[in-house]
Amino acid sequence: MHHWRRDVVELAALFTAVAVADGVANLVGHGPDGPALLAVSAAVLVATAGFHTWWARRHGHAPPTGDTDARPRSEEPQAGPSELPSQVTEESALWRMRTTVKDAPGSLAALCAALAGHRVDILSLQTHPLGEDTVDEFLLRAPGALAAAEITRAVALAGGSGTWIERADAHDLVDAPTRVLGLATRTALDAAELPLALRQLLGRCTIRSLPAASGGSGRGPEGVPVEGVLEDTVMRLRAPEGGVITVERPYLPFTPTEFARARALVELDARLGPRVPSGQDVLTLPEGNAITVRRADTGDLAAAKAMHERCSSRTLGMRYHGPVGDADRYLRHLLSPRFGRTLAVQTPSGRVVGLGHLLWDGDETEVALLIEDRWQRRGIGAELLGRLVAMAVEAGCESVYAVTQASNTGMVAAMRGLDLPLDYQIEEGTLVITARLDAANRARAGSGRYDERVARD
Repeated sequence: MHHWRRDVVELAALFTAVAVADGVANLVGHGPDGPALLAVSAAVLVATAGFHTWWARRHGHAPPTGDTDARPRSEEPQAGPSELPSQVTEESALWRMRTTVKDAPGSLAALCAALAGHRVDILSLQTHPLGEDTVDEFLLRAPGALAAAEITRAVALAGGSGTWIERADAHDLVDAPTRVLGLATRTALDAAELPLALRQLLGRCTIRSLPAASGGSGRGPEGVPVEGVLEDTVMRLRAPEGGVITVERPYLPFTPTEFARARALVELDARLGPRVPSGQDVLTLPEGNAITVRRADTGDLAAAKAMHERCSSRTLGMRYHGPVGDADRYLRHLLSPRFGRTLAVQTPSGRVVGLGHLLWDGDETEVALLIEDRWQRRGIGAELLGRLVAMAVEAGCESVYAVTQASNTGMVAAMRGLDLPLDYQIEEGTLVITARLDAANRARAGSGRYDERVARD
């Protein structure tokens, strides 16, 4: 449009100039005022040239920046992909967020628009209807420089309330149905996976297992019905063996959808019954003796009690930190897959000479060892401990701790042999050693010690 308007103006100016020049020539050649008219003509031509120059500069070939969003080209050379400014190449961050909005048309749209205004991308969304309100759970990808407080402030302005947000990682990119199916598969293969599956399903929470109440009346401990109980931030589920599983998450209430998923996992576990992955490793000790390391459960109760009888009072005292006569009472709990995983060391004759336990203690993880006296100082404890820590790595635990007596130099040496950062706390002769399993340490601790998937084959 700008080009044809400019051409019309130039043609009109040209024709006007020709006509004026012709008239001036006739007047100069035939009239008495020729010189004066010639001077006037020159002034008109100068004015016309000035107007043409001004018009050309104002309406050049480049389109106006206001119409096309174009910007003047910089005189500096353009940067390559690796030289882009920081605001272009900034890293993004993953967030898990949950907020409550009114169950009304447009409420979710307003929330999404508020997030889009901060360049926040919604990767996944789950809705949990709650009567007049709806709990929306998001997986978000936001600019790395955007703080959590800014996201929650934008959500609040859009009508969200009770907002909770925390950093997510690549594992959260798996959609909810796929995650639930994977956890169900793990639970089906190993009864000890149930507490871990619940923790991964529900996020950061504390899970405790309580034994069944004596003299049952058709209800579980503390009157928990078969269908379970949901109380805001606490859910109680009937354990398959008749006890109760308590799940607590104080910072975020559970939704009915989460309660239904947790109950489905527990019901699956109850239908499948007791199960421990088969598989065993045969190892040769430095002095040439062959031993077998395998998973153990309550079916090994008699063999474990027989090992207790062969252990000295000092060995039992260092392991259980209490009256030696009460040691047998702990075995059924320790061997139950509901409370953790147990490894047994067995001789070619079938005698159990060592036990290693990995126990789910709320949101912490304990390791414990018991080696028969005549089999101590042969490397069995270090072998068991390394495998237990590898199990903890596979389960995603952040740390493991061992409780022993300060005089138990064997346990201290085994923990130091893990080559992990250790914290020591001692009080009245009781020593607590904690090994931290951050990302780098987990990779080192779990590289070649024990892979349970191989043991299942």
